Amino acid sequence: MSFAKKINKKYTCRDYSKWPDDERWEIIDGEAHDMGPAPKIRHQRISRNIEVRIFNQIYEKKIMCELFDAPTDIVFDEYNVVQPDIFIVCDKKKITEDNIQGAPDLIIEITSPSTELRD
Repeated sequence: MSFAKKINKKYTCRDYSKWPDDERWEIIDGEAHDMGPAPKIRHQRISRNIEVRIFNQIYEKKIMCELFDAPTDIVFDEYNVVQPDIFIVCDKKKITEDNIQGAPDLIIEITSPSTELRD
């Protein structure tokens, strides 16, 4: 799928579903965005620390929500599929076998200098 940015086309979630699983992409307003290599160690440590704290709160307070992390797909609509670092979904109807359909209740994106504008 390395050619995605080179082709002047508006991509859909249907296109996205056919791309190789070994590459990381998001579609924003129909434009394909290469997610690049795996995040750095610092990013992963921050993500883990946030997830542990959120999970503990959900568990201890018996909140009926589910915690997810990348690379889980969120399909907002036909032209927007993203993989936020961390997110929470409380509406179980949004959770499918393949992805999350619609907006989560909370999204957390850990920014880095190289991805700050896109994040």
